[in-house]
Amino acid sequence: MNSVEAATIAKVTKRLVPFLIVCYFVAYLDRVNVGFAALTMNADLGLSQTAFGFGAGIFFIAYFIFEVPSNLLLERFGARKWIARIMLSWGILSGLMAFVPNIARATGLGNEYTFYLVRVLLGVAEAGFFPGIIFYLTLWFPAEYRARIVGYFMAAIPLSTVIGAPVSGILLYLHGGLGLAGWQWLFIIEAVPAVVLSVIVFFYLTDRPADAIWLSAAERDWLDQRLTLERRQRETVHQFTVTEVLFNGRVIGLSLVYFGAVATNYGLSFFLPQIVKTFGLNTFLTTVVSAAPYVVGVIAMVWWGRRSDRVGERRFHTAVPLFIAAAGIAASTAFTDPTLKMIALCVAGFGIFACLPVFWTLPTAFLSGAAAAAGIAVINSIGNLAGFAGPFAMGWIKDQTGSYTGGLLLLSGLGIIAIGIVMTLSHDDALERAPAALPE
Repeated sequence: MNSVEAATIAKVTKRLVPFLIVCYFVAYLDRVNVGFAALTMNADLGLSQTAFGFGAGIFFIAYFIFEVPSNLLLERFGARKWIARIMLSWGILSGLMAFVPNIARATGLGNEYTFYLVRVLLGVAEAGFFPGIIFYLTLWFPAEYRARIVGYFMAAIPLSTVIGAPVSGILLYLHGGLGLAGWQWLFIIEAVPAVVLSVIVFFYLTDRPADAIWLSAAERDWLDQRLTLERRQRETVHQFTVTEVLFNGRVIGLSLVYFGAVATNYGLSFFLPQIVKTFGLNTFLTTVVSAAPYVVGVIAMVWWGRRSDRVGERRFHTAVPLFIAAAGIAASTAFTDPTLKMIALCVAGFGIFACLPVFWTLPTAFLSGAAAAAGIAVINSIGNLAGFAGPFAMGWIKDQTGSYTGGLLLLSGLGIIAIGIVMTLSHDDALERAPAALPE
C-alpha cells in the first residue's frame, strides 16, 4: 500500500463510515423497535402473537416491492438527495406508529389493521436505504477493503440493540405523559433522530469521489483511477445490463442465501425480548439481557470482516458463520435454563452478524454501475422477504404450539439451506484483487 492509497482510504473511512453507522443505527432501531414496544403494546392494542408477527413482517413486503426502483433512483439522482428523502419519510412514519389507536378510531379500521397499514407505509418509506448505502460504498472503496468497511457500517445493526434495547426499556416506563403510554413515547422519541439526520445527510454526504473537495487532487485521482480500473476489470469478464441482472442465476442464488441469513436475524430480533421475558425478568432487565447476543454480534462483524479481507476469501467466510448461527439457534431450543439458553443465542449472534458484511462482497465483486444498484437491490429485497416470513412463522407457530421451539428450529433450517446454496455458487477472487492498468 503506497502513501497516497493509505491516506485516501483513511480519509474516506473517517469522513463517511462513522456518519453512515449513525444513520443505519437509527434506521435499524426504527425498524425493529416494534419488538421492544410489543412487551406492552400488544396488550394495549389487543394483538395476538400471529397478528404481531404478521404486522412486524409486512414491513418487508412493501420494502420488497419498492427496493429496486428506489435504488435505481438513488443511482440516478445521487445518494445525498435520495437518502435524505428516505430518512425524512421513514422518520415521520416511524413516529406515526405511536398513534395507531388514534388512527384506528378516526378511520374505523381497528387497531390490528391500522398496525398493518403503518408498518406497510414504513416499508415503502425505508425501501432502498440499506442497498443504497451498500451501492454507495462501492463508489468509494476498492473491493479489497469492502468486507471490513461493510462490517463497520453494518455493526450498526447489533449496536442498535446493544444501545437501543436498554433505552427502549427505559422509554417503556414513560407512562401517562400527555396521555400516552410508554410504547407510544418510544416510537415518538426514537423517530426524531431520523428526521434531524435527513437534513444533515443532504448537506454532508458527497455523491462521488470526483466531487470530494475534502480530498487532495492526488487522492481524488488515485481513488477515481483505482475504482475505474476495477470496474473495467469486471466488465471485461461480463458487462451486465439492468434487465440481465434481474434474471441472473447468481443474483437469484445470492438472494436465496440472503433470505436464510435475514430469516435468522429478524426472526430472532422481533421475538427475542418476548423469549427473554419468559425468564421472569421485569421489562427493563428483559431489554438489557436481550442485548447480549448483539454485543457478541458487534465484535463478530468487525473481526470477521477484517479477517475475510486479510485472507482474501469470501464463500467459506459466509458459510461458516451461517453454520454457527444455525447451530446456536437450534441448540437454544434444547435448554430451559435461562443462562444456557442465552449462551446458545449469543453463539447464534456471532454467526448471524459475522456472515453479513462478507456476504455483500459476493455481488459487488462482479456487478458495477446501474447493474450493481439493481442487483444489490434485488438481493436485498428478496432476502428481506424473510423479514416477513420469519416473524410471521414464529408468531403463528407460537400461537399454535405455545412454544417458540418450532419457530427457532425453522430459522435454523433456513440457515442450513443458505449454507448449501452459497457453497454451490461460483466466486472469482481475482476480481477483488488490485488490478493492473487495463488496455484502452
